[in-house]
Amino acid sequence: MKTLKSDAEVIEQIFDHIDHGTTDTGEGTWFEPIENYTSPERLAAELALMRKLPVVFAPSAALKMPGAYIARPVAGVPILVVRANDSSLRAYRNACRHRGATVAEGAGEARVFVCPYHGWAYGIDGVLQHVPHRAGFPDLDESQSGLVPIHSVEERGGLIFVSIDEPVDTGALAELPVIVDEEHRVFDSVEQDYAFNWKLNIEATLEGYHIKRTHEKTFYPYGYDNLNVVETFGPNGRIVLPFRRVEELREQAPRDRDISGKVTYVYNLFPNCTVAVLSDHISVSVSEPLAPDKTRVYSYRLGRLQGNESDEDLEKMRRDAKFVAETGLVEDIAVITRIQTGLLSGANRHFTYGLYESAIMHLLRNLAKLIGKV
Repeated sequence: MKTLKSDAEVIEQIFDHIDHGTTDTGEGTWFEPIENYTSPERLAAELALMRKLPVVFAPSAALKMPGAYIARPVAGVPILVVRANDSSLRAYRNACRHRGATVAEGAGEARVFVCPYHGWAYGIDGVLQHVPHRAGFPDLDESQSGLVPIHSVEERGGLIFVSIDEPVDTGALAELPVIVDEEHRVFDSVEQDYAFNWKLNIEATLEGYHIKRTHEKTFYPYGYDNLNVVETFGPNGRIVLPFRRVEELREQAPRDRDISGKVTYVYNLFPNCTVAVLSDHISVSVSEPLAPDKTRVYSYRLGRLQGNESDEDLEKMRRDAKFVAETGLVEDIAVITRIQTGLLSGANRHFTYGLYESAIMHLLRNLAKLIGKV
C-alpha cells in the first residue's frame, strides 16, 4: 500500500521547490486522441467502466439521519441511496417494479418511497409495502418485487462509494486516506450542467501550470506559478497547491508546523470525483457524464460544524466557498468550455500533456487500461 506524504513532508517538498525554482514533474509526454472527448462510442465505454467501479456518490455527511436519501444518476443509471434505521446505507436502482417510474427525485428525507404513477410503495429497506387494489395482481410475489439493489454501497474516508455492477479490481479504496472527517457537515450543495466533456473538468484540477494565466487576478496573487507536489495512489491522484503564506512556517520547528490554510489539497478519486481541501471548507464534486460534450456536476461544500459554532464561523466558510465558486471556478469553466469549442476546429488530432501534467496522465492512463478490461 502506498502512503501519501505527511503534511510535514509536503511542507519540506514545497520549500525545496521554492528554493530551487522547481516543481514535481512526470516522465515523458502523453498524447490523448481528440475523439476521446467527442466520441459517443468512447463515452459509452467510459460509462460502462464507471458502472464496474466503486465511484464517489456523495459525502457521508450528506446522508446523516435514517431516512435521508439522495436520488441521482450514476454513469447514466438512476440510483437511490438512503440511510437505513440501523445507520447503514442502502442503494437501489431507482425504478418502480410495476411500470418502471423513478420512486424518488433529488434529496430529502422519507420513510416510504411511493411511485408517482400508480402508488406502489417501498420502505427504506427496499421492501414492497403497498400495492393499491392488490387484487388486480393475483400472481404478484411481494418478496420478489422490492427495489432492486445495486452491487454495493460503502463508506470510506468520509465519502459514499457505489458500485452498480461487480467491480473490476483497481485497489482504489484500499489506499484511500480519511479525507472528510466526522466533524464535517454539509452547509451547501448545488448541481449544474456544463457544455464540456467530463474529463476536461477533472483535468482542470490536476495541474498548477495554468494558475498564473487563467487565475491571474484571483488565485495567482496568493499562490505560485507552476509549483506543485504531485502524488498518485492506486488510480487516484493528489496535487498540492501551496499559498505564498506557507513561508510563514519557515521559522517554526518542523513539529510545530500546521499546514492548514497554507495549501490546497486536491484529490482525484478515480475517475470522476474531485475533493478540494481548502482554507475554510472542503468541496466534493462529482462530474456525471451526460453526453460527450455535456456534464452535470454535483457539488457539496462542507465545514467543521458541531452545532455550537457562531454565525461568524459559518459565514467564514461561506465566504471561502463563494470566493472559490465565483472567481476561480468561473474562470476554469470559461476556459474548459473554450477547449470543448476548440475541438470542433479540427486543428488537433490529440491533446499533448507534458511533464507538469503527470496527474492528468495518470488519470488518462488508468482510464485507457481499465476500459480495455471491461
